[in-house]
Amino acid sequence: MNDRRRSYEYVGPADLKAAVHPGSEGCRIHSGADFDSWVAERSVAELAEPFTFVVDTDGVLRLAPRRSEHVACAGGGRVLSAGEIGFRCEAGGWVVSEVSNHSTGYCPDTTSWPTVAQALDRVGLGRPSSFTYEVVFRRCPNCRESNLVREEDFICVFCGSELPEVWNVDEGGGS
Repeated sequence: MNDRRRSYEYVGPADLKAAVHPGSEGCRIHSGADFDSWVAERSVAELAEPFTFVVDTDGVLRLAPRRSEHVACAGGGRVLSAGEIGFRCEAGGWVVSEVSNHSTGYCPDTTSWPTVAQALDRVGLGRPSSFTYEVVFRRCPNCRESNLVREEDFICVFCGSELPEVWNVDEGGGS
């Protein structure tokens, strides 16, 4: 499978996945009408901060409150991308003001952007041309811990080993 359609398994704490129950998944947004209904139910305070999102394996955007776990938003399943997303209302309607792949439960690669863009386009939301904030995740080949790579410093913060330059988080070591 190429990077554009790679799916990501949950690699976070097992107890968070075990707590997922039917009905806890994020709201599936198939269309502009779905988004309009969903956003109309949000408070001003909610809209002031980003939301948790996933793009499920059907390519559908799912949205949940910011402090929701990505694995709950996904209903415990695999995803094509995950992160945080914010919206603002402009004269022409709602647009995405910020979007990231920041999900330590799924650790999606930055190459997951095209699936996010497709899901947003399907809904008809204006969007940026890429993630507004990119997070680089790598799993240490020695200690097996997941790392956030900062400032292109591919060194494991847990054991000091070199991290691979290619995404590897759920390959042969995900939980």
